[in-house]
Amino acid sequence: MFFANNNNLTSRIKSYRFATIIAGCLLSSAAGLVPVAGLTTSAQAEEVKTFTDSSRLVTVGGALTEIVYALGLEDKLIARDRTSSYPESVQKLPDIGYMRQLSSEGVLSVAPTAMLVVEGSGPQETMDVLKRASVPMIIVPEVYTAQGILDKITAVGQALGAQDKAATLAAKVSADLKSVEAATAGITQKKRVLFILSRQGGRLLASGQNTAADSMIKMAGGVNAIDAFQGYKQLTDEALDQAAPDLILMMNTGADKATEDHSELLSNPALAATPAGQNKAIVTMDGLYLLGFGPRAAEAARDLSQSLYSKAVQ
Repeated sequence: MFFANNNNLTSRIKSYRFATIIAGCLLSSAAGLVPVAGLTTSAQAEEVKTFTDSSRLVTVGGALTEIVYALGLEDKLIARDRTSSYPESVQKLPDIGYMRQLSSEGVLSVAPTAMLVVEGSGPQETMDVLKRASVPMIIVPEVYTAQGILDKITAVGQALGAQDKAATLAAKVSADLKSVEAATAGITQKKRVLFILSRQGGRLLASGQNTAADSMIKMAGGVNAIDAFQGYKQLTDEALDQAAPDLILMMNTGADKATEDHSELLSNPALAATPAGQNKAIVTMDGLYLLGFGPRAAEAARDLSQSLYSKAVQ
């Protein structure tokens, strides 16, 4: 990579990391860096909306990375987190780790001049170190709604000084989302969908209310089969029986992805006894595509709706 062939820069990075992590020195005034948005203290209350220098950009959060590409600003990117897997070309960039398990050393090793970070990233200890290092950072709220998607686009455009491009992209995405909403509004017999996040040890971890999966199911014209709790929890056999899903939804990546014939999944007697299990109505989709709530969310909702109702949603 670039840094491996530049001994002087590598030396400076090591010194920078040492000073940051060991001494916790504050560099904002000397380097002309902007305050950290979303991680402010009472003495640092002004939110940053636009980076002063985004030439070495790091993104944390797959949807934010997609937006950067959709705005045609991918040349600014020097690194990304593990959830940033689309488009495929982004996978050639250095990986600084999973969004909720970031290390300060991993981030600082690429010497970013700007970081776009989705809300919920961490851990907090890492964020605190980056804050003390005055790494320019903007935290983008994560809201699983159509408006939340548009707000992400606006925030990224503002951060990178590309407001006009962001307005154009937001208008297109908004039109796509409204089209899906209109197409699903007339569905009277809504099908029940069970989203299974994982099934480690034979235990099903399913989505309740107020999650990305819950919002996507509703956007596609379905009903979340789990309404007894919020977030993600393990299901009992009794809860599965009460849920009575018409369709089982899963991600097609990771250790828990379903086999092609779904035999392993349906080896669970309680799951096999549901309407979805009896009809083998199981749909798998790419996790970022399905749950990212980025520029492709309307397409994902159309695809899921078509799987639910066996007809194209325009």
